[in-house]
Amino acid sequence: MKAQPVVAGAGAAPAASEAGRSVGLREVARVAGVSTATVSRAINNPEVVSADLRERIAAAVKELGWVPDGAARALSTRRSQTIGAVFPALSIGDFAQATQAIQSELSQAGYTLLLACSEYEPDLELHQVRKFVERGVDGMILVGQAHHPELETLLARRQVPFVNTFVYDPATHGNCIGPDNRKALMMMTDYLADLGHVRFAVIAQSTRNNDRASARLDGVRDALSLRGLAVRPQHFAMGEWSIAEGRSLFRKLMQTDPRPTAVVCGNAHLAVGAVLEAQSMGVRLPDELSIVGYDDIEIMSHLPVPITTVRVPSAEIGRIAARVLIARLEGRSHSAPLEAEAELVIRKSSGPAPAA
Repeated sequence: MKAQPVVAGAGAAPAASEAGRSVGLREVARVAGVSTATVSRAINNPEVVSADLRERIAAAVKELGWVPDGAARALSTRRSQTIGAVFPALSIGDFAQATQAIQSELSQAGYTLLLACSEYEPDLELHQVRKFVERGVDGMILVGQAHHPELETLLARRQVPFVNTFVYDPATHGNCIGPDNRKALMMMTDYLADLGHVRFAVIAQSTRNNDRASARLDGVRDALSLRGLAVRPQHFAMGEWSIAEGRSLFRKLMQTDPRPTAVVCGNAHLAVGAVLEAQSMGVRLPDELSIVGYDDIEIMSHLPVPITTVRVPSAEIGRIAARVLIARLEGRSHSAPLEAEAELVIRKSSGPAPAA
């Protein structure tokens, strides 16, 4: 997915006109009756050129079929007007929403988005970032703070600014944009404990190369510890992000004795799977059991029993990440809050603990 790139100025490669002649920036300027400098300003900084001139230049560009050469522009400006982004997965709701927001924000500023998927593999993420840097990207958008040891060194050496998304840590304020994952799951766990739940089960998302999942798991454990509670070993399971996996792991948890009264799921797909399996098993939600999740994909609010969850402002995270990176590239400051507050969305899948 690519945003519309900014049009280059001086150094543009010639393109064939309708008459088959080779044209370039000078030809456009001649037809529009302006200087080459005016053409360049109209394309790269249209706000400084009058509407009349912009229309004349646009008409000349269209008439001649001029196609600017981004490589030549990059050589002259040392900027490619491209931003690279590497996400662990692209099919998951939050990442998909953030990608759309990033692309929209970059497009409005005249940047192109280059996108890659690392599949939670640090070596692959490093390889992809290196390829983006070799292509001359101006900046990088990453997810989390757990990267290959060589990644940040590479970006620093090549002077490529970057931001980490979907994570917030006060210790690295200014370089990360997202929720405090630990705090978000402490909030959810406290909500359930305040309803009287003491037997908690967890279907956690895999923490392999995933610092956000680790922080969320810490949030559950820390909140319970403060109340003198803990998750029993038989009430803990770990999966990835599929609905089928959520169903399978939930069924295993419900075969234990005693059963848990609250199940905390590490992501939306695991939670959807747990709710569907609960219905298949005849478990009444929330009378017999509460199930909650993390993230808020559309299906969670449309199930027969809508799911209580932690909602993360994914699109806003994407927009702020793009704005912060653009501001850095253009030497401007940015005042947007970098911690994206997670929201507890209470629905019918959770309620007071069942009577003993």
